[in-house]
Formats: sequence, structure tokens, C-alpha cells
Amino acid sequence: MSTVKRSHPFYFGGAASCVAAVVVHPFDLTKVRLQNTKGNVNQGMFVTMVKIGKNEGFLKLYNGLSASILRQATYSTVRFGVYEKLKDYITSKTNKKANIGQLLICSSIAGALGGACGNPGDVINVRMQNDGQLPPQQRRNYKHAIDGIVRITKDEGASALFRGLGPNINRAILMTSSQCVSYDLFKTIILNHTSMKDGITLHLTSSVLAGLVATTVCSPVDVIKTRIMSASTTDHRMSATQIMKQMFKSEGIPSFFKGWTPAFIRLGPQTIITFVVLEQFKTWHNLFVDSKENQQLNTTLKI
Repeated sequence: MSTVKRSHPFYFGGAASCVAAVVVHPFDLTKVRLQNTKGNVNQGMFVTMVKIGKNEGFLKLYNGLSASILRQATYSTVRFGVYEKLKDYITSKTNKKANIGQLLICSSIAGALGGACGNPGDVINVRMQNDGQLPPQQRRNYKHAIDGIVRITKDEGASALFRGLGPNINRAILMTSSQCVSYDLFKTIILNHTSMKDGITLHLTSSVLAGLVATTVCSPVDVIKTRIMSASTTDHRMSATQIMKQMFKSEGIPSFFKGWTPAFIRLGPQTIITFVVLEQFKTWHNLFVDSKENQQLNTTLKI
């Protein structure tokens, strides 16, 4: 089999992220609920999950799944795709792997583009996940992600789909940088300084460490983004800076890390599944291309 580094389809990262989203969606929903809990109420993740199942039904833990898939299909497809293409471009121009500075530039560009493209899906995702927490008369009751987009556009204007765009882009940049760059770095460090070989064990170890880094780095921006996106048009509109000041004054620094545990329990498995599936997609693609090239070579030799 050829050892030449190949370029892979742009959508692989988004497809892998969609697979992961289906598995970890209940944790994502719980994280959103905890982040929207105002005041000094300190409810645990599992208590919140049990409460949702008891009061709303077990299937409500998958509320907003269509929006979560839509978000990953846009946000993650762009951020992973652009990141990989920029890395490949640097490698082709310099004939060596990108250094950490170059990786951070690649991830920042990819994260910004991904955050912008995925913002509508993110707004729908947050609202659908938070719906059961609202009083019955305030619930939006979107049927699915497309219904949510249509109704928001009709009732609030298309601009509402880009509410929280600033914090979302900032979070996407931080997420892509802390997740993708740290994964690449951990993978390289482990390969160079341990006896571990390239394979699933390496991918699992690197992705868990990357998930830990990403969760901690992104938590404050994630909380602010969630609160902005879940707000209704009747609420007093505040900027991200005003929300930060209010949270710090009334709830303290811990409020910026609300939902950290479910965020990590969600992001850890999501990161693991995403990178393991992504690496598998790349392996299958390489095998397919190698097989195709071998067939063409055999045909040429026969001629």
C-alpha cells in the first residue's frame, strides 16, 4: 500500500462529527440546560438528566437532535475541512509538517468560517434543547430544525439566525484551535516519546486529552453564547460584555464554567468518536484510492 500522504474529501470531518453528535446528544442537551440555570443553583449533571427524563420523558433527552445534526453538518464540515486543506497547503509549499504557529493560524481561520456557517443550526440547537426548561406558554415547540429556521425567519427575521454570532465565532476559533491543534500535538508527542504506534489506542488517548483542553478553554465563551442564543426577542438585549459583567457580579467566576462536567463528558466522547471515525474514513479512502490505482496499473501493464 502507498505511504504517500493523500488529500481527503472535504466533508469527512463533518460526517464524523454527525456520527458523534447522535451518540452524545443527551449530554449536550444537559449541558445547555445547566448553562441556562441562573443564580447559584448547583445541580449535578446526572440529577439534571434524571429530572428531564422524569418530568419530560426519556426521549426528550434527544430533543433537538435534528438541529444538532444540522449544526455539525455545517459547522464541523467547514472547520475540519478548511483546517485539513490549509494544513495540506502548507505541507505542499514547505515540504514539511506545519509548526504550532501555522497550525493555530489554520485553526483560527477554519474556526471563524465554521462558526459563521454553523450559527443558524446552533441557534436552533440551543433553543430546541432548552425548550423543555421553559414555562409551557413560552415554549417554541419547533417540530425539527428546518421548521425552526422557517419560523425564526418568519417571526423574528433572518438576523435572529445569527444571534450570538460574535461569541459563536470566538468559541469556534477556540474550539478548533484547542481541539484540532492539541490533538495533532498530542498525537505527535505520543508517537515520538512513547512506544505507542499509530492506531486506535493512539487516537483514543490523543482525543481524550484534546477534549479536556477544549472543554476548559471553551467553557466561558460557550456559557455566554448559550445564554445569548436562548434569549427571546422580548428579553432585554445585552451584549456579550454586559452578560459577562452581570454573570460575574451576580453569580461569580464559577458561573463561567457551569455545565463543565457534562460539557467534558459530551466533548470527550464526541472528540474521541469524531477523530476515530475521521481517521477510519481516511484509512478507508486511502485503501479505496490504492485499490483503484492498482487496478489502473494492472490494466496498463496488460496493454
